[in-house]
Amino acid sequence: MFAITGITGNVGGNVARNLLAAGRPVRAVMRDVRKGDGWAERGCELATADILDVSALASAFEGAEGVFVLVPPNFDPAPSFAEARATAATLKSAIERARPDRVVYLSTIGAQAGEPNLLTQHTVIEQVLGELSMPIVFLRPGWFMENSRWDVAAARENGVIPGFLQPLDKPVPMVATADVGRVAAEVLQGIWNGRRVVELEGPRRVTPDEVAATFAELLGRPVRMDAVPRETWEPLFRSQGMKNPTPRIRMLDGFNEGWIEFENGEASSRKGEVALKTVLQMLIERERKRPHVEGDCLAGAVTGLIRF
Repeated sequence: MFAITGITGNVGGNVARNLLAAGRPVRAVMRDVRKGDGWAERGCELATADILDVSALASAFEGAEGVFVLVPPNFDPAPSFAEARATAATLKSAIERARPDRVVYLSTIGAQAGEPNLLTQHTVIEQVLGELSMPIVFLRPGWFMENSRWDVAAARENGVIPGFLQPLDKPVPMVATADVGRVAAEVLQGIWNGRRVVELEGPRRVTPDEVAATFAELLGRPVRMDAVPRETWEPLFRSQGMKNPTPRIRMLDGFNEGWIEFENGEASSRKGEVALKTVLQMLIERERKRPHVEGDCLAGAVTGLIRF
């Protein structure tokens, strides 16, 4: 049996679907099992647990062959990253109690970076979970293509997308959540020893300008990316309600300056199968059907506009 957290989101849901397709039993770990009816209908066992409840998590993980861990995103962490430290301690205690055969933790590109930024939350958690005695993989995906969900309205209505990834012609390591879920499921079913890192991006790197051009092709109208001046980021993010925008700004700096990258660069990363055009087409269709509904949180790199 495989215990999956974050199953109601894009990545966790894809992990579970891939495992079920392989005929493997799944336990859906969620804060509110009332949201799990669809998974129960697919044959999943349901377990209730909050990411900060050691006892509930340990119970949810008990007896699992493998555990997939996805932590809820925090877009405005304390400067000390106290929330991530608390989450790391809880996860470590719960996993040590449950003792699954192996663990896959959804981390992020740049988790090894020494410069503090929004992704440092995963650095903190990796360091703590790296002390576990059972085999663990830190899955580090690039920037999620699905972060472009927040650009659909601007592209469709105005033809201008505000760009925080700069320069606009700089290729960015992006990946589809379908690839992340597929690879996570494959890794969970494998056998390995000790601590491993798996870094994942799409078939090829794409620029912000290419994102705009792909939107233009799909929408049948001109679309361009407009670079948002860095000096405006802090007041903009504070106007959105952020108390401490520095980690978010430094994360964007890291992508733009190149120090948020895979440990050995593009050559060392595993390549996914899903192209950007496929993801953007899906996002456009989804928004046409429910244009005013907020989607679930995304893991992976944090979008410059709204969320993780």
